[in-house]
Amino acid sequence: MPELHELRDVFRSSLDLAPDAPVDDLRYPTQAWDSLAHMSLVATIEDRFGVMLDTDDVINLSSFTEAVRILDKYGVELHD
Repeated sequence: MPELHELRDVFRSSLDLAPDAPVDDLRYPTQAWDSLAHMSLVATIEDRFGVMLDTDDVINLSSFTEAVRILDKYGVELHD
């Protein structure tokens, strides 16, 4: 089963953040999370978790918490 730390790692790598950067309270947009980084994040989430996000979910992906909710919608339950 996928774990939350995997999604945190996806956020850090896609947004070019430090390996220990906190992401749980991260919200779009930030200096690191601009529109280009957003598309990279979406692509990496899709690849890592084997899902294809629909357009509404791509648009609504506005925070780490929302990413967890969206993945749950696609049957990806993340655990600590």
